[in-house]
Amino acid sequence: MSGDRGVSMQSLPRAGRWSIYIGLAVVFAIACVWLSNWQFSRNDDRAAQLALVEQNYDAAPVAVEEVIPVGDGLSPADEWRPVVLRGEYLAAEQITVRNRPRGGTSAFEVLAPFRLSDGRVVIVDRGWVPPAEEGTGPAVVPDPPLGESTVIVRLRPEEAAPTSGRSAPEGQVPTINVDLIGGELSPATADALIGGVYGILVSETPAVADTPATLPSPSQDPGPHLSYAIQWILFALMGFIFIGYVIRTERRHRLEDEQDAGDDAAAPPPSRRRRRDRDADDEDALLDADRARPTRDAQASEMSSA
Repeated sequence: MSGDRGVSMQSLPRAGRWSIYIGLAVVFAIACVWLSNWQFSRNDDRAAQLALVEQNYDAAPVAVEEVIPVGDGLSPADEWRPVVLRGEYLAAEQITVRNRPRGGTSAFEVLAPFRLSDGRVVIVDRGWVPPAEEGTGPAVVPDPPLGESTVIVRLRPEEAAPTSGRSAPEGQVPTINVDLIGGELSPATADALIGGVYGILVSETPAVADTPATLPSPSQDPGPHLSYAIQWILFALMGFIFIGYVIRTERRHRLEDEQDAGDDAAAPPPSRRRRRDRDADDEDALLDADRARPTRDAQASEMSSA
């Protein structure tokens, strides 16, 4: 087996390593900028939605024919706009849409076809009801007013059909999609449906005693998109700061290694240091002997006199 361990970053020339570091920081920054722009775009979309709600939600109701003429569909600028429907509910064809998060449960929203005086049919979301205690269906579904009625709704675009093959039992649909709803209605009613749009109930005249629970108003929360966009920009800057720190640390370690190598080169060899230490010890011994000689001579003189 070969003893090669491959090429490590430390084995590369210093300029090559630093180029790789900076290249990684640039790639990371590009990814962060892309994600930041994506979040800015989502924030702009959310701001436009909130502006549309503010403009249309509490506007004065107008006849539905003014907003959706015969042969036309819903304009995006008219989302959430209140309109007046005149005609009658097709109570026998009322259905529900399942798995709606309302009231802390997987509730059902009640969808009722409403035939306009011009023969077209609009789907009206009358509100929500809780699930039944047993089974997979809703609790009691209140009936709509019978006969001629005047109904005010806020217009919404239909929801997308599920792409996962999600289905629902007979008399229910998985989403508020007009084509799916049409499959649960009689052929005559399905053919008369106004495509791509439904209405959320505001009021019914005549009123009925028992009605589904009212749907909540749209959220005014702008969402976290702006803060996320700023965070991605900070991450891009932090990438360059980190690479700068790595390069600075590597340079400091290199300078310290060079200084240590210089100190080692300037120091004498160990054998020479040991020899110099022995010479110094010999010189110290001679000096000590010279200092002690007068004392010995004086002692000798005293002894001879005695």
